[in-house]
Amino acid sequence: MNKLFEQDGHKQSRGVARAQLREMVELARAKGGLSIGEALECMGPAGIAFTVLFLAIPALTPIPGPFGMVFGTTLALVSLQISAGRRTVWLPAIVRNRHLSFATLDLIFRHSVPMIERVEKIVRADRMAVLTGRHAQALLGLPIFLLAVVIALPIPFGNVLPVLSLVVLAVAMMEGDGLVTLIGLLLSSATIAITAVLLNLMGSMIFAA
Repeated sequence: MNKLFEQDGHKQSRGVARAQLREMVELARAKGGLSIGEALECMGPAGIAFTVLFLAIPALTPIPGPFGMVFGTTLALVSLQISAGRRTVWLPAIVRNRHLSFATLDLIFRHSVPMIERVEKIVRADRMAVLTGRHAQALLGLPIFLLAVVIALPIPFGNVLPVLSLVVLAVAMMEGDGLVTLIGLLLSSATIAITAVLLNLMGSMIFAA
């Protein structure tokens, strides 16, 4: 159960994201692995925010295969549903039925926990509530879509900033912290701008050669 306490007049809730991920990993241990659909069913009341988190963090995990492209493309699809104001997530069967072993999910969990924990330390529930409601969440669809595109692109070491931005946004949505949501939006804007510069430089180098 999440522990809530008052700090500076705001409720602070730490560990929601980690608790959801830990529950998912324990279920995967018991079943020997999970499909993406089964993993997302572990999200409970966190809803779409947990889905964003779950689809973002594999891009930082050193596992073989085109995980950045697969999860980035799936996240882009989810972002469109966020913009449409959906409360639940629909995924095509080819994605939903993709099986992930316990070892893979455990590796994803262990590599993502340090980043998630740092974000959770600054979270305070109920700050800037105007950025935490359902309508505000719908407005996050566009930056999440752009960050998903960045993750899907084959840019060397290009996933760190977009994944960090998505972790900040997802944890802020799960905890109901509008201030951290704003921080996530600013970080997202910086990430997209930096990526645009990198793509321009890469294009210039290719054409110059």
